Amino acid sequence: MSKSCKGLAGELVKCLSESDCVKVQNRSFRECAGEKSPAISTECVGLRETYLFCKRGQVDMRSRIRGNKGY
Repeated sequence: MSKSCKGLAGELVKCLSESDCVKVQNRSFRECAGEKSPAISTECVGLRETYLFCKRGQVDMRSRIRGNKGY
């Protein structure tokens, strides 16, 4: 259960590392992941929201019993 979001985290890091925010502007992953600017593609924004939903599901007791949906 603790590693059920690991694949999403890897995809998010890969997406952010290929974005203009990290490559062109030389900003950190944390700075780029926290904003919704045009420097981040909509795919990365979607991956971030899905990852946060997955992590939130690990805290919710109903989701912990049933497991995270999807990924």
